[in-house]
Amino acid sequence: MNLFDILFYNIFSQYKTKYKQKANNIAIAYVTLLQVSLLLLLGVFFAGFFKQMHMVTMSSTKTWTLFTLISVFIYFKNWMQYTGKKRMMINAKMNKKRTQHYNIWLLWLLPIAALVLSYVVYQAV
Repeated sequence: MNLFDILFYNIFSQYKTKYKQKANNIAIAYVTLLQVSLLLLLGVFFAGFFKQMHMVTMSSTKTWTLFTLISVFIYFKNWMQYTGKKRMMINAKMNKKRTQHYNIWLLWLLPIAALVLSYVVYQAV
């Protein structure tokens, strides 16, 4: 199990009590948002790095189109991964061992912090 599986389970178990049917969708949206925000941070960092090195790689519109396509791919990958047998395996593994539950506010702060960092790095470019 990787970090995103653990974060998925923490969000899923947190919202399972309040929103029985929507907990899976909320957890998938959270993991997708986190992965996309980290991808954006990485992309903005490399765009700034390549600009400092005076390298011309792609135009801005092509980069945003590629980012959008990768984001849609990440969503569908997470949707396929966490709606089937993998979610049941994660539930069984997490129920067997004692897992650390993270604070829900801290978990929601992670993608927001990545987006803020992306904005700061983008302004520095």
